[in-house]
Amino acid sequence: MSSDDDKKGKRSNPWGNVENINTAKKRGAGRRTGGNGGGGRDPGDLDEMLKRARSNFDEVMPGGFGGGNGMLIVIILAILAGLWAVSGFYVVNPGENAVVQRFGAWERTQAEPGLGYHLPSPFETANVINVEEIRNLNIGFSDVLSRGRSSARREIPEESLMLTSDRNIVDLHLIIQWNIKSAEDYLFNIYAQENTVKKVAESAIREVVGQTDMFPIITTGRAAVAQRTQEIIQSNLDLYESGVNITQVLIDKAEVHPDVQGAFQDVQSAKQDAEEVRNRADAYREDILPKARGKAKQMLQEAEAYKQSTVAKSNGDADRFQSVLKSYQEGKDVTKERMYIETMEQVLRNAEKIIIDQNGEGQGGVVPYLPLDQLNTKKGR
Repeated sequence: MSSDDDKKGKRSNPWGNVENINTAKKRGAGRRTGGNGGGGRDPGDLDEMLKRARSNFDEVMPGGFGGGNGMLIVIILAILAGLWAVSGFYVVNPGENAVVQRFGAWERTQAEPGLGYHLPSPFETANVINVEEIRNLNIGFSDVLSRGRSSARREIPEESLMLTSDRNIVDLHLIIQWNIKSAEDYLFNIYAQENTVKKVAESAIREVVGQTDMFPIITTGRAAVAQRTQEIIQSNLDLYESGVNITQVLIDKAEVHPDVQGAFQDVQSAKQDAEEVRNRADAYREDILPKARGKAKQMLQEAEAYKQSTVAKSNGDADRFQSVLKSYQEGKDVTKERMYIETMEQVLRNAEKIIIDQNGEGQGGVVPYLPLDQLNTKKGR
């Protein structure tokens, strides 16, 4: 056989030449006749079947790979398939939620900590979010790192300057603290979540400041302004079904704008002067009102006493008149004389008295009169 024929034989039979095959067949025949006397499958047939299967596999593999390379590719594919299947595992830590999406749509949310599994991509994906972390959002300023790696504050006037209800300008810095109460709402219901929360918070604080005078904002009314702002922010975010929970609103700084600082000081001085004058007026009022009320009460009591006295006297005079009338009706002459005598006693009580006796002798009937009552009066003096 020539060298070309040898090459053709080797190419047509990669497992060896014909002589080797015949030798293997004879050895196999010897094995079949020996041992236990036959009755089982010939191992040579099994080897031949495996060789044929490997040959068929090599034919269907792209590029005409040999048997060794084909097995390597199968192993690599199996490893890749295993890694693809394992990629569906994920871990949920305490305080986190995992939102599983199937072809982009929400499928389920895992809130319990532990190991979870979803169908590997592109069928399902899992987005793990920390829902208990407190996030900070600044309005009116931003924190930046300086060269020394220390934090510095940069003013943002377009956010911090606000107009109050009394038409003053206040420079206000606000800190919003928030977390997530619904992971699926947070992911699917609002776009650019942090920016949305900031816009809602800025709108709310401007609304509250625009309805409040400046003086309470920069002094004792900060807590009320912050509380009202938190309520409005949470109400609007709940209306959007954003899944965001506002935990606290803090007013970090509230000052008068430097451009109006002088005018504000003048206004505050005028208010203090007005307050001082008002306090003095209140003190005078508190002093004069009790006296006036006491005097008025005294006058009322005197008037009441006078009324009762006058009424009692009138009632007595009426009773006396009735008594006199009754006596007069019973004895007119006696009553007339008694009334005449009593009336004369009252009339002549303080008059100079001269007694004339018409029957007397000498001096024209004048009788000397000794005013004993006057003597007693002079003696008492």
